[in-house]
Amino acid sequence: MIQPIKKDEELLSDIKATAEEPEGLRIWWLGQSGFLIQWRGVHLLLDPYLSDSLTKKYAQTDKPHVRMSELVISPEKLDFIDLVTSSHNHSDHLDAETLKPILKVNPKIRFVIPEANRDFVAERLGCDPNLPIGLTDRQSYFLNEATAINAIPSAHNELDKNEDGFHKYLGYVIQIGPYSIYHSGDTLWYEGLEKRVASFKPDVLLLPINGNKPERNVAGNMSASEASAFGKAVGGIVVPHHYHMFEFNTEDPQNFRKAAAKEGIPYQVLEIGGKLEL
Repeated sequence: MIQPIKKDEELLSDIKATAEEPEGLRIWWLGQSGFLIQWRGVHLLLDPYLSDSLTKKYAQTDKPHVRMSELVISPEKLDFIDLVTSSHNHSDHLDAETLKPILKVNPKIRFVIPEANRDFVAERLGCDPNLPIGLTDRQSYFLNEATAINAIPSAHNELDKNEDGFHKYLGYVIQIGPYSIYHSGDTLWYEGLEKRVASFKPDVLLLPINGNKPERNVAGNMSASEASAFGKAVGGIVVPHHYHMFEFNTEDPQNFRKAAAKEGIPYQVLEIGGKLEL
């Protein structure tokens, strides 16, 4: 079992130590595709999966979700979150056992989702359907005058839309103070994605590396080499995600390191509970 570099109270102490810093931005990796962004006392939580719900759900099936890494923190301890996202409806990005406690301990939180998924989200979480803030392609939500969440479609594996033409899978570009961060959610690299993301001049790209392998019987993502090439096309520091959670659907981060070195791009491979500082 992979141990987080920091977890529980040690991780909380690390986060809170810099919460009011006037300079710099920090990004912690919480495992899978979950990240915590901190800038000047604002905390954004992206696609958190902080439970064992999928391991329990698939324990007696032909697709066991055997966990590789220890839980980094219990969700109810994150009682200082201003905004949380879900990029799509898959449970490692929309987990009731994670989000219900987070919504409970953060009564003023903003919850950003794809508009196409509103009814599904409300049913899974048992929340008011009007609670989430729904976005689709080219729409934005402003948390405050210095923080915007911008929606870009993701292909997982297709650019799926609902009957109203709203995208079911999104990535988000977070503009916060002077910084810009792209969180892909789950996506393949489709034609034009690099131009859309590059238009925001991102400082950081949070990209999946677990690849697209049909034999896994799950929707796919960019591979380590594709994420590296995408980083070269767009610019910014690439931080890989979507690995080291489940044994059947992972990637060796060393393969990403090799690909990133070959492309000559800036990157940082985080340990769970570790952070990138800008």
